[in-house]
Formats: sequence, structure tokens, C-alpha cells
Amino acid sequence: MRYVCLIYNSADSDGTLTQAETDELIKAHVSFDEELRSKGVMIHADALEMPDKATVLRVRDGNLHATDGPYVETKEHLAGLYIIEAADDHAARRIAARIPSARFGAVELRPVRTLVIPE
Repeated sequence: MRYVCLIYNSADSDGTLTQAETDELIKAHVSFDEELRSKGVMIHADALEMPDKATVLRVRDGNLHATDGPYVETKEHLAGLYIIEAADDHAARRIAARIPSARFGAVELRPVRTLVIPE
């Protein structure tokens, strides 16, 4: 079963790590990524730019509306993601709990829904 692990960082503490702490966190992610790849568990992973680089798009009545980020005031923002393959929720939780950024923020684990075209 496929899962997405959404990594959230606190807006209050984001950017407060020292360079050494940031470097160590990046190394931990690279090591974790390599381990998941070698086990055939990781489908994809990426870090995201800060919220001020985001653009929110909405189409209303056929018109495109774009809002530059950050578009809502929030305590946490989406900082990255993993897409993994796991046998079940329990196995997915064990994997997601080891994501290095979980030590500083939060990880939302959500099963991926496979859409089926209606007949």
C-alpha cells in the first residue's frame, strides 16, 4: 500500500537551527533516503521551499486566481514529503516515525487513495 508522509515544520522555529544542526539534519535525511531506497520502500522524497515561495491557484467561474504565499497564517507549514510503499498502517508508521525532521516538527501519515474511473 502506498502512503504519503507530509513533513511539517513549526513557523516559529523554522530557520532557527544552527548551520551545524542543519547540516546534520540534511545528512540524516540523505542517509534515511538511501536506506529506504535500498529496501525498495521509498517511491519519492523531496524538500519544499519556504512558504513565501508558494503560489496558490484557484479557478472560479473559469477565471484563474493566483495568490503568492504565504497565503494563510499558520503555526506549521508543509516542508517536505516522502511517498513510501508499506505492507500496512503499522509498517508505514514505523517508517514515518524515523523521518529525521520528525524530531523538529511533525509528520502526517496518510494512505494514498487510488482513484478508479467510474464505468
